[in-house]
Amino acid sequence: MDNILLFIPCYNCQKEIVKVLESLLSYSSYFTEVIVIDNCSTDNTFNNSKKWAENHPDFPVSLMKNKNNYNLGGSHKVAFNYAIDNNFDYLVVLHGDNQGDISDIKEILDNKIYKNYDCCLGARFMKGSKLVNYSPVRILGNICFNILFSICLLKILYDLGGGLNIYSVKMLKNKYWEKFPDALTFNYIMTMALDFYKQKYKFFPLTWKEEGQVSNVKVTSQAFDLLSKLFKYLASKERFIKSELRTNIIESYESETVYSNLSK
Repeated sequence: MDNILLFIPCYNCQKEIVKVLESLLSYSSYFTEVIVIDNCSTDNTFNNSKKWAENHPDFPVSLMKNKNNYNLGGSHKVAFNYAIDNNFDYLVVLHGDNQGDISDIKEILDNKIYKNYDCCLGARFMKGSKLVNYSPVRILGNICFNILFSICLLKILYDLGGGLNIYSVKMLKNKYWEKFPDALTFNYIMTMALDFYKQKYKFFPLTWKEEGQVSNVKVTSQAFDLLSKLFKYLASKERFIKSELRTNIIESYESETVYSNLSK
């Protein structure tokens, strides 16, 4: 049986995190351990997670708190290191904001499809995906970027940053991702690395709920940043992918396990 870790990154999602944990009850047998990594939330995200865990003592969950706010990319690095250090075989990422649905990977887990790939990536914009309350403008923008990246990288890419993914821990062990941005662009650079390191991948459709609005200013800023990084990658792939891409260099991404239902 494969040793699979489920990683849930969360920040200020005090209502949603309980729904996410509740959705995992019928899937506990798939995972050796579930880690909830709280990225210095300022609301009751951690307290609500802890209360839920205490009420479900048989569920294999550990609750962790980052020492500082490392952003989404930094929380991924905490989880990648945890998976490597604790000898997991595979790592599943499910965002804690309740936009994704864990049931979307049931077939992949049941049939062990993930064993044939370095990573299986959830896609919001491929055939079979379901989008709820997602802005048509954002759908169009994402599809345009998917097409642009597909053309530039000569690969079919259905999403550049879905919130439900599966990674082989073996693929992560050389830590090529350490210098990638800690910001939301982390997943975009992971897509470029997929191309550079010739990783074997598979996309699968997602059910995705959009319940919050992102400002147009932020979306526009991220779009220009993404274009800039793509062009720099194409100009010199190796130099870009191995360069320091972080705004603030962090020597160690520290996180403390504050509560756990597992005895180690």
